Amino acid sequence: MFKMQFITGLLIAATAVQAHYTFPRLVVDGKSEQADWWATRKTKNADSKQGVENAASPDIRCYSNQNAANTITVPAGATIHYISTQQVNHPGPTQYYLAKVPEGKSASNWDGSGNVWFKIKTTTPTIDNNKQVTWPSQNDYVLTNATIPAATPDGEYLLRVEQIALHLANKPNGAQFYLACTQIKITGGGSGTPGPLVALPGAYKSDDPGILVNLGTIKPDSYVPPGPAVWSG
Repeated sequence: MFKMQFITGLLIAATAVQAHYTFPRLVVDGKSEQADWWATRKTKNADSKQGVENAASPDIRCYSNQNAANTITVPAGATIHYISTQQVNHPGPTQYYLAKVPEGKSASNWDGSGNVWFKIKTTTPTIDNNKQVTWPSQNDYVLTNATIPAATPDGEYLLRVEQIALHLANKPNGAQFYLACTQIKITGGGSGTPGPLVALPGAYKSDDPGILVNLGTIKPDSYVPPGPAVWSG
């Protein structure tokens, strides 16, 4: 009896891990990073795959335990996405942020602190042909595409992606944040003024309507993702 319970417990744990994911590779105009965690900072959940559940935690910024060894060049106007280690099967939005590295720092050593982050992409749900609520990139092995705005000034940045899993978000700290940050250098950009600028942590509260939400009771067109407005240049 004990042996059966033990095996069942292991199977449940394994299933839970398989239901979670990380984003170890950025893809720029169809070309992937050379290897996992090459320019993307390795996240604390690289093995466990467990998401961040506290929106006020310092881990909400990059969830990283080490900086990456490299910085990847990304042209302004490029199409980007991330590869996932598992199928992105949890419902919820995908959001992309950028933060410009200040003078005297580099993407390889800056921590991304302060009111420096601006959003360049978010997604919202739709109703499919079967009248089911669905999200861009749900059940795929890649995240939805985003475009680096053409007006983004040249320089080094941290690029941050998050997929917010909302399947348990009807209770406080039930939303799960799966995220990654990549060290990038934007070239061929413009003279735009990105904003609004926010801090992470700081931009989100656990009771924001896009974080504490019951997906079974809302209409898809009423969902509002957390964070600032999107800057498109």
